[in-house]
Amino acid sequence: MNITTRLKMMSFMQYFIWGSWLVTLGSYMINTLHFTGSDVGLVYSSKGLAAIVMPSLVGIIADKWLRADRAYMICHLVCAVALCYAAHVNEPGLMFWVMLVNAMAFMPTIALSNTISYSCLEQAGLDTVSHFPPVRVYGTVGFIVAMWAISLMGVELSNVQLYIAAGASLVLALYSLTLPNIPVVKSKSAPTLASKLGLNAFVLFRQPRMAVFFLFAMLLGAVLQITNTFGSPFLHDFARNPEYADSFIVKYPSILLSVSQMSEVFFILTIPFFLKRFGIKTVMLMSMVAWMLRFGLFAFGDPSAVGFVLLMLSMIVYGCAFDFFNISGSVFVEQEVTPDIRASAQGLFMTMVNGVGAYVGSILSGMAVDYFSVDGVKDWQTIWLVFAAYALILAVVFFLCFNYRHAGKNNTLRTATH
Repeated sequence: MNITTRLKMMSFMQYFIWGSWLVTLGSYMINTLHFTGSDVGLVYSSKGLAAIVMPSLVGIIADKWLRADRAYMICHLVCAVALCYAAHVNEPGLMFWVMLVNAMAFMPTIALSNTISYSCLEQAGLDTVSHFPPVRVYGTVGFIVAMWAISLMGVELSNVQLYIAAGASLVLALYSLTLPNIPVVKSKSAPTLASKLGLNAFVLFRQPRMAVFFLFAMLLGAVLQITNTFGSPFLHDFARNPEYADSFIVKYPSILLSVSQMSEVFFILTIPFFLKRFGIKTVMLMSMVAWMLRFGLFAFGDPSAVGFVLLMLSMIVYGCAFDFFNISGSVFVEQEVTPDIRASAQGLFMTMVNGVGAYVGSILSGMAVDYFSVDGVKDWQTIWLVFAAYALILAVVFFLCFNYRHAGKNNTLRTATH
């Protein structure tokens, strides 16, 4: 079996684990364990807290002391134990701590899987630029397959999803033993701790434009967490209406939600065109408008014929909403900073989106859901309209505050002036 096939299998399992519970755990906690929206937000905030520091810390260990493939194996073993234990938890506070342990082990594996892939491709003499994307896309496939499996098996409201994720983590840990060795980097001029943690990139906050960009990256990261946390519980709640209790959406909500990931694949391919043609400001504004549409369509969607079309449109615009700020934002950072802080600037961007933004989004969205709930019944239309208004306000303020002039479609992504 060639190395690209082996790496595709690794990528598939990496995101299969995440897809097994990320979208559906909220429904399990609300409908089966009877957690409140704030409880669910707290549990999901563990991912954001872990993403602030753990990927960088584990990266240091993998760079200096422990081979990346071995660190990867250990992390997934910890994930397997934590997820298996989480399946027995029925108390919000304990669930937070168990899922925090899982997140502290899992979040570093995202970066480690990329490191392993790049290293193995280089060892095989393959061009990483052309060979890595086909490897990574199998991760998206794995995420979608997991969502379909959890839905078709009828375990979205069961702790079985956690057992499946735990089993997949164990399998991936064992599978990582078969991967090529990833040598520890030995260099006399090793990067400093500050560099590894991305601290030297904070100099970018001295530039008003970049400070505004990173602030809105954080605020958009919060938006992403909202849909990850409460998209599935929203669809499950249609079961309260006898007219919709046996509908496809109620029975298989994860299958519908998986259309969002399918949409991502398409919109990723359009990013180079839109960035070159319109520039980062317009592309980010398009993302914010897409988030507004995502939530607005949720507000008026339901399992009826017309409502289903609205929900499907919401899934499709998700690809634009996610890709046009997450991936385009990363490209913008890459183009705007000097080479000596490029890596740490990327780390700062991911920390703002998946760390601080994810944490803030989890906590505040949980509070909002509880605020618009009466006796456990959630006013989803109002909730989604509030989130849509939030995205619209972000778009207006971003348009007014972000000082950017696109150089033109035939030039690079850099602005005309810095």
